[in-house]
Amino acid sequence: MATNSATNLKVQRHWRNAATPRASFYLGKAIVYTLLVVISIWFTLPLVWMVMTSLMPIDQVGKFPPEWIPRTWRFQNYSDALDLWNFKVTFSNTVIITTATITGNLVSSTLVAYGFARFRFPFRDTLFLVLLATMMLPFAVLLIPVYIGYNELGLVNTFWPLILPHFFGNAFFIFLGRQFFIGIPQDLIDAAKIDGASELGIFTRIMVPLAKPAIIVMAILSFQNSWNECLGPLIYLKDSKLHTLALGLYYFQGLPGQGSMQNLLMAATVMMVIPVLVVFFLFQRQFVQGANLSGIKG
Repeated sequence: MATNSATNLKVQRHWRNAATPRASFYLGKAIVYTLLVVISIWFTLPLVWMVMTSLMPIDQVGKFPPEWIPRTWRFQNYSDALDLWNFKVTFSNTVIITTATITGNLVSSTLVAYGFARFRFPFRDTLFLVLLATMMLPFAVLLIPVYIGYNELGLVNTFWPLILPHFFGNAFFIFLGRQFFIGIPQDLIDAAKIDGASELGIFTRIMVPLAKPAIIVMAILSFQNSWNECLGPLIYLKDSKLHTLALGLYYFQGLPGQGSMQNLLMAATVMMVIPVLVVFFLFQRQFVQGANLSGIKG
């Protein structure tokens, strides 16, 4: 009897000790998930407030304490905002600039990144450090000399000042692509050279397909930056027929009576944000994968 009691005591002690780390593990996970949910809700609240405000009647906007649910759901706010926003013209202009910007960034940045990753030439690392240093230059420092240069070329009040710089590489995208290209095994390139592939063939047939996650990240970030850019169009585009969505939204606030019509302003803002959210949700898996892989290589 004494032996059986001692054995049962040992078994109970064993399971008690084993249950303690398991309980701590699940408790830790519960705390982490709770914090993530709270933080997610906190960051989502401005978007929810913007959507709800876009559907409110004007007399409900700006009240304190704020009202989150519209008393009357006014979907007409969106059509009214479209009439005042000149949406068709600004949307087509934005699509043209964004498409050209993405094309320029992908072509130029991937080529330069491949060169820094795979070619050996004098002062390669020094040039790469100089390239990275350009990211520290504020836009305001370059604003006046760049504007003067475009003005001398007669390119002000055209789309070219917003498109041309992207065909000469983006320092961050070059860094991103270089980190990814370095992680691709050299054996693949050597095998392609033995088969007679040229450098351009290696780049287009091997490197670009393998670097698709990083390229998707470049495309998404380029799309987001170009779609939301307001300062560049504000500086270079004077004709209202050349305005972009962001610039049209900026001038939307200055229309007569719009200072008090925050519901129409929020409706226009929602319409501008929707494409960015759609693109991100469609490619979020590739975006996270490309960012992770590019960050750990090299």
